[in-house]
Amino acid sequence: MDRRSLLRALGAAPLMPALPAVAQGTPGWKPDRPVRFVVGFAAGGSTDTTARLVANAIGGTLGQPVVVENRVGGAGNIGSEHVARSAPDGLTYVVASVGTHATNQFLYKSLPFHVANDFTPVSLVLVSGAVAVVHPSLAVRSVAELVAYARANPGKINIGTSGVGSTQHFAAALFEQRAGVQFTHIPYRGGAPAMSDLVAGRLDLVFSPLAETMSFIQSGQVRPLGISRTERMPALPDIPPIADTVPGYAFNSWIGIFGPARLPANIVQTMSQAITAGVRSPEVNQRMTSLGYLPVGGGPEAMADLQRRDLVLMEELVRLTGASAD
Repeated sequence: MDRRSLLRALGAAPLMPALPAVAQGTPGWKPDRPVRFVVGFAAGGSTDTTARLVANAIGGTLGQPVVVENRVGGAGNIGSEHVARSAPDGLTYVVASVGTHATNQFLYKSLPFHVANDFTPVSLVLVSGAVAVVHPSLAVRSVAELVAYARANPGKINIGTSGVGSTQHFAAALFEQRAGVQFTHIPYRGGAPAMSDLVAGRLDLVFSPLAETMSFIQSGQVRPLGISRTERMPALPDIPPIADTVPGYAFNSWIGIFGPARLPANIVQTMSQAITAGVRSPEVNQRMTSLGYLPVGGGPEAMADLQRRDLVLMEELVRLTGASAD
């Protein structure tokens, strides 16, 4: 099977590895001390912002404050390892992303933990997509025109990403594979400098999170062509999914909550219910939607299923691109 056929089959691929068993515990669990949400990135980023929204929303339900702790480094691996080695007592969780809990398993060949086996899924908080935006000087106004131009000019379009192995990199790589085009990849140290160079006209294209590009879209400094999700974004209702033009294309990011392995089932239930209620509250829901996210508030099964699927996809994208962090 060639890579194109393999990527088409990913949705039906066996979902491995198996997730760890959840230990049994006594019912009616409530924390008797403050709960920690560990974030592996600096304050102010999308993961940190989401963590603080959820933490503020669930403290009252739990009867204990939820404190966000930033343990920065290793593309989120330092924070993840800390939680993987923590006691499964319900007091420590990692606020995870598709990067930390799917992609990193394959980018780093010597992780001291396994992103699935050493954690217990608790809740899927949100999913999000990217917006394909171009500099207005590029003479394309739709995804169809972008594909046609790229096919006629292989390698001429310069695309910026937040780094090798980033979700922006993989969103673009999957587009290239599905559309049969070739871009020139220019990796940056984060999405902000890539967006700055796009606005300045030094790049042609970026697959950017809506939260990072909305102000530039509104000011006309960049032109949106399509979104990576299969459904339209409420914040950009007039921008169609890329899949309308490139069949089978879809690339979603997500943020979820995980505890250490063997977290007792009653603790998982209590935390999942609190997080679901918090995410679906009008205030949090509205805030997440305004940032271009799709609030979910799904339980552990939803989180586990999405992680398993993305482990398959990210392994193939790492292989396809040759990306490595080692």
